[in-house]
Amino acid sequence: MDAAYVLVHSLLLGPLSWAPVAARLAASGVPTAVPSLVGVTDGDDPPFWPRVTDTVNAAVDRLPAGRPVVVVAHSNAGLLVPVIAHAARRPVAGCLFVDARLPDRTGPSPAASPERLAHLRAKVATDGRLPPWTTWWDEDDVARLFPDRETRTAVSAEQPRLPLSYYEQRIPVPAGWDDRPCGYLLFGPPYDLMARDAGERGWAVDRLPGDHLHQLVDPDAVAARLVALTRGWR
Repeated sequence: MDAAYVLVHSLLLGPLSWAPVAARLAASGVPTAVPSLVGVTDGDDPPFWPRVTDTVNAAVDRLPAGRPVVVVAHSNAGLLVPVIAHAARRPVAGCLFVDARLPDRTGPSPAASPERLAHLRAKVATDGRLPPWTTWWDEDDVARLFPDRETRTAVSAEQPRLPLSYYEQRIPVPAGWDDRPCGYLLFGPPYDLMARDAGERGWAVDRLPGDHLHQLVDPDAVAARLVALTRGWR
């Protein structure tokens, strides 16, 4: 039986960042879920990953019964793939990372390096939370991530303000999580280093040149690459 897809968005964004791709997959007859992780950090105390796995499982439960799932993760959601696969209540046919962080080969994985934590601490507001992700960068760099102003407005409105404690957590890497097909779809730097690591792990790697939110800019091409990379995963 063909697998269904679970598209896991960056914790810094919301489900609209995957919505155009999900629509293309659904239109082609592929059952697809995009769980919203926007509220998983509403409490300030880590660990936050158990709320992620609960939310993903609830979304998977609404997919057609009996189908295995392919977990597709974008950006920092890549660190959550091992716990999602380990906690899944139905078979996981494979895991695909899209311009995403890779978990450590043996866990747990720090959510941020010491250097990145120091950078983020300088951005934290008095409530202990970070500003929305799109405000971290220069306007020109942000504008080119989106196909149009309407899309930018909608996607930006979903952004949660993550607590710094999200980046202070360490996320487990259960043994055997990658005893299934895995792959990597690269859009561009700086994730080329992650794609190289994926290749060294023996995973299938493909590149679709674009910026970090290319799934919003060319959802048809991204959907087609997802299907091509995971074809045959059961």
